[in-house]
Amino acid sequence: MTQSAHEDQDFRALVGEVKPLRRRANRADPGPRRSRPSEAQLARRESAQAELAGDSFLSDDFVELLPPFDPVEFRRDGIQQGVVDRLRHGGYPAQSRLHLLRRPLAECRRVLPSFIHEAHAHDLRSLLIVHGRGREIDGAANVLRSYLAKWLAQFDEVQAFVSAQQADGGLGATWVMLRKSARARAENRERQQKRRG
Repeated sequence: MTQSAHEDQDFRALVGEVKPLRRRANRADPGPRRSRPSEAQLARRESAQAELAGDSFLSDDFVELLPPFDPVEFRRDGIQQGVVDRLRHGGYPAQSRLHLLRRPLAECRRVLPSFIHEAHAHDLRSLLIVHGRGREIDGAANVLRSYLAKWLAQFDEVQAFVSAQQADGGLGATWVMLRKSARARAENRERQQKRRG
């Protein structure tokens, strides 16, 4: 008897009597088929659609790409140049930071509104957004930087934004100054009135 025939006979002795599966029953039964999505699936779908609809005011249409070595600067009417200069030089401490390095543009577009709105709701004024800077005009980091400059100007809460100094990230980071909330303005007025007597 050959070695393979001997091994085959040993295998049969170990396994015992074996019946082949019927052709139709050779798969596991997954249970009844669902014709409609489950409650959990519907809830997740609804949540995702609401999240996408919430940031729809930020456009991902064409943006004019900024030169990679040019700083960005924006200020609304009424904001003094001295405030912008102080912001640029890190004169206001970063009360919150957002890191967008190597994130897809769609994800950045999704997280930016909640970051700005949440910071404003908590009376934060100076924010630092780290986004990176590409060396090529159409590099991913420079495209994000160009969109970020466009998007930040669309927020009513944003008073000014400028490129950071080298110590804070250089052209790969942007300082953002938010306006005071109504609550913070009222508290400030109260303090001023108390001071005056």
